[in-house]
This record gives sequence, structure tokens and C-alpha cells, in this order.
Amino acid sequence: MSSRTSAKRTTLRAAAAGTTIAILAVLVLAADQFTKYLALENLPEREVVPVIGDFFQLYLTFNPGAAFSLGEGVTWVFTLVLAAAALSIVFLAATRVRSRAWSVVLGLLLGGILGNLTDRLFRAPGLLVGHVVDFIHTPWLWLWFPSAIYNVADMFIVTMMIAVAILVLLGRRFDGTREKDAARAAASAEADADAPASANPHAQP
Repeated sequence: MSSRTSAKRTTLRAAAAGTTIAILAVLVLAADQFTKYLALENLPEREVVPVIGDFFQLYLTFNPGAAFSLGEGVTWVFTLVLAAAALSIVFLAATRVRSRAWSVVLGLLLGGILGNLTDRLFRAPGLLVGHVVDFIHTPWLWLWFPSAIYNVADMFIVTMMIAVAILVLLGRRFDGTREKDAARAAASAEADADAPASANPHAQP
């Protein structure tokens, strides 16, 4: 398979990339808000509900800060950070992203960000300082660290940030090309430009 054919299979038109990101973001946002609704309607607050012993539990709580309830007194800061991250992804979607992989990753990441941002904007105690609904508890996951309670949005944020790091390490650009392929093409073009005219069989005498 040629690199050109491979590139075609992994790149999208601008509209398709934007649509992919939007659809995935809406699906994740809907899943996050629906599961939070179920938690609010069915779980007692701050009481452990075992599902699979200590492996998987439900524990409804409201988080005014970041992970492990850090920064409880500056909730509005996290709201602004989430909003800035969401706007950055929308900007990239509109202007730069053409990669299928980046479209999927950024779409899922945007959905997670919007899930928690929705809580910050519309839940008590008020605009910009709303508390995020957390209800998933997996004590084994944190090893020797203090256990964290999280939600569906958090799951997508964490996993997609890992995926972003992987794409960066692999050298995958927003347009679907790889850094090493771009470097190879640039080197080849430079070599062709430096080649003497006599080496070109099509050169005019």
C-alpha cells in the first residue's frame, strides 16, 4: 500500500472531521448527563452501594474542585479552564483537524469536557461554581493513592488525554500526516532541487 493511499484512508474532509467530532461529543455528553441523572434519582448521597464488592461501587457525591476535591474554593477557575479547553478543540476542529484518529480522540475528549462543564454551569450552587456529580468508585484502581470518585465524563477525559499523548508521540499531525513522512518528503524535495540538471534525463540540452 502506497503512503498516498494510506493517507487518504486516514484523512477526512473538513466537514467530515467536524461532523465526527460533533457527533461523538454529543454522544459522550448525553451518556454523561444521563448516568448522572440516574445516579441522582437512585443513589443515596455519600453512602457506599456495592455492585461488585470492593471492585466496583457506587458512591454519590458532589465535587466543587478538581480531582480528589482539590481547589474547592476556586471552582470558577476550573469552569474557565474547561470552557477554554472546549473552545480550543472547537477551533482545531474548524481549522486544522483532518485526521480520522484525531477526530475521534478530540470528539470523545470534547464530550467529556462538556459533561463536567455542564455541571459547572447549571448545577447548584450556581453559575460557574456548580458542583460536578461523581458516583463511580473503584478503590482497586488507585493502588496506594487515595481513592477518587469520578463519572463518565472523567473517564473520557483521562483516557482521551492518554490517547492525545500517544498520537503526539507517534508523530501524527492534525492533518493526518506523520512527522517522519513529512521530513522524508522534505528531504527528497531538497535532494531533487540540489541535483544537477544533467542528472535529469528530461532536462533540455
